[in-house]
Amino acid sequence: MAAGPLELDVLIDEQGWEKALPDVGGRCREAARAAWQESAPHQRGLLHEAAGACLLLTSDERIRALNRQFRGLDEPTDVLSFPAVEADVLAAAGAEGPPPELGDIVIALQTTLADATREGRPVGDHLSHLVIHGMLHLLGHDHQRDAEAEAMEALEARILAGLGIPDPYAPLDQT
Repeated sequence: MAAGPLELDVLIDEQGWEKALPDVGGRCREAARAAWQESAPHQRGLLHEAAGACLLLTSDERIRALNRQFRGLDEPTDVLSFPAVEADVLAAAGAEGPPPELGDIVIALQTTLADATREGRPVGDHLSHLVIHGMLHLLGHDHQRDAEAEAMEALEARILAGLGIPDPYAPLDQT
């Protein structure tokens, strides 16, 4: 049985997002729901309740301020996640499921565009990957240790494959 529905509120305060990807909100919702459907049932048992999250699509300037405030790093980054509850509390919820609100994700336009260009990947595919990455953090996944990173990367690649997006961790064809 699948997880209950996920509602993702997408807020855009950097208009360049809509120029880069005309249906940016729809793409984000599709990626978030894919992560929710793939990860939540396996991590928390059979979930029937709905949950929600919020995604802010912003600028490097704004994410830099958030990164400085919450992580002590005075630099922009591609994605930040702010889980509503700590991973151990979420894991203890078991079959009762997650809280109604999972937390917040913030993604920066300029870093996302630069990374996609540098990696030779379509911007939309890279954004989907970042949304999935952020959702997995909200669901208690992490990549602090090598084993955690490998498991999270494999899960991201599986979710992306379900959306028809190539594995971002695989080398690009050199042909």
